[in-house]
Amino acid sequence: MAKAYAYYGNAAVLSFVAPRMEQAGFTRVENPGAADVALTYCATQADLEEAYFGDRGFVSEMAPGSLLIDLSAASPSFARELSAVATVNDLVMVEAPLAVSDMVAPDAFALENVSCFAAGEEDAVKRAKGVLEALFGYVHVTGGPGTAQLARAAFTLQVAAQVVAAVEADALYRSFRKSVAGSGLVDAQPGAASPWADSMMLAVAEGRFEGAYTVEMFMGELSAALMAADDVELILPQAEAAMHLLELLAVIGGAEKSPAALSLVYGDEASCAAAGLDWTRAEQAYGDHGHDCDCGCDHDHGHDHDDFDDFDDFEYRGFGFN
Repeated sequence: MAKAYAYYGNAAVLSFVAPRMEQAGFTRVENPGAADVALTYCATQADLEEAYFGDRGFVSEMAPGSLLIDLSAASPSFARELSAVATVNDLVMVEAPLAVSDMVAPDAFALENVSCFAAGEEDAVKRAKGVLEALFGYVHVTGGPGTAQLARAAFTLQVAAQVVAAVEADALYRSFRKSVAGSGLVDAQPGAASPWADSMMLAVAEGRFEGAYTVEMFMGELSAALMAADDVELILPQAEAAMHLLELLAVIGGAEKSPAALSLVYGDEASCAAAGLDWTRAEQAYGDHGHDCDCGCDHDHGHDHDDFDDFDDFEYRGFGFN
């Protein structure tokens, strides 16, 4: 008899999970009570809470002894809470936040491009190992509950720093070439110091602003890292600035685009419009200073948007030359 699994969350993640689970001998079912395994991937913690603690959540619907595997990025404290609740309800919980090596790759969820951090009680991780190895090219076991999410948060912070630095370096070169044409630097390109930066610059140069891995996913991961910092009363200015940039991109219509689209925020209005982005949405969203995020992303990372108070000065036309 085939084993069964239930899934809740992002459709793009399901698109790679489903065929790999089928190949591993699992059939997807809609009724959680009929599943041996539950898999989740949510871009916001609110959706994740609904998946497990809602009226038809997995904690109340799954049969005793069932295996729960969360692929989302969440705070370590939430991961520990979820593990404790699962244990009380005679369920087996493993946190396995996925990590995409090259977020702008055309096939971002190819087996060789995805890995995961895995944590939970030792027996739980051993039980989940077969499923995780079917889904990911590499599994990094980190330890007890919460440790995988902590490792994921650290990974996210490093990626975010490299991505934003690459985009801003590229923006500087593009703006300089535009303003000093004829200087002999027209063909100059910024160098890349890491694989993340290198792939990002290539995607920007080629205008690849669509992809399976989206800005919304990136925001979810960065939001989780910022919540982890909030839990220990740590301020991360660089990460907060990156989050504000991603929120801005989401506001003007880029939530479903590849993170390479972040470069458009530094470009001119015509380039944004050609990619389907609309700066008037930023005027509507940030015209009332200090309000909550209106990008539809539902990411709660404990910070307001006062950093956008000076947006009136450039009439929502981006950071680049117009």
